[in-house]
Parts: sequence; structure tokens; C-alpha cells
Amino acid sequence: MLMDKTSNKLSSIVVIAHNLRSAHNVGSLFRTCEGLAVDRLILSGYTPYPRLAKDSRLPHIVEKLDKQIAKTALKTEDNIKWSHVDELETIVDELKAEGYNIVGLEQSTLSIKVMDYKLQDKQAIIIGNEPLGLDDQAIALCDQLVEIPMLGKKESFNVVQATAMLLFYLRFV
Repeated sequence: MLMDKTSNKLSSIVVIAHNLRSAHNVGSLFRTCEGLAVDRLILSGYTPYPRLAKDSRLPHIVEKLDKQIAKTALKTEDNIKWSHVDELETIVDELKAEGYNIVGLEQSTLSIKVMDYKLQDKQAIIIGNEPLGLDDQAIALCDQLVEIPMLGKKESFNVVQATAMLLFYLRFV
């Protein structure tokens, strides 16, 4: 739960990582979310995820991904509530029914700068594929899009770096 500085009210934040490719990014995302008090991390689509109790994946795949995630997560996967879902639409519908504002972290002509985003009581942040960002289907599920301004020559930050900046902003600014 994050504190809204203007009203001293706690705000719930859920992060949805949709179709990330890198297990190391997923591990880093666990650390980032745990360190910035995210209530829940949802890994959707083909995003790699740690071992589950009743895992249906092939054992050698589970072992490989679990090891890669653990390398950068440093046990934070044990400290944060997380889950895996196949379908993004299903979890977004559930979160909307629970009163969450769905925010996509994406550079777009429709996005606002993170500094202009107003903290909500409940927000779910969708982050997307490393080189491609959010696809049109994911964008259509969002109530709002936000982006991190770029001041250098590169066009984007790493997905976990951008998520960390957004979460830090929501937590401390």
C-alpha cells in the first residue's frame, strides 16, 4: 500500500507484466515491486514466472526459468504476492470490477507525462514487451496511458527501469 501524501490515504498498486521475454527482467521486477511496496505482481501472457506448486510446464523449463528469475530477484519472489495468468483481459476485467484504474506505461500520442498523472486509490499498471511495449489489445484495456519523459537521444528505458521510475514517482512525489 502506498501513501497519498495529500490525504495520508493508502493507495493500492498492482503491476501487471504482460508478455515480457526476459526472466532476468522479471527477477528485477520482483525486486523493484517488493522494494516500492506494490501490493501484487501479476505476470501475464508468456512472461516467465517462478516455480508454482502444481506447475504444468516441463520440469527442465521450470528449473531454467526459476533459476534465472532467482538470480536477479534475490528471494523477493518469496516476499511479494504474485500470480501468473494466461489472459490479460481476464485479470483486467477482475481489477476493474474491484475499482482499479488501469494505467498503461507506454510512449504514445495518447499518453500523458508521469508528472501529470494523479494518484488513484487503486491503480493497476500494465507494462509490456521489452522491445515492442504494449500491443494495441493491451492499450485498449487501459483507462489511461503514462510515459516517462526521455531527455537523451535514446527513445526508451528498459521496461523495469521505467516501471521503477513510475513506482518511485507514485510512492514519493
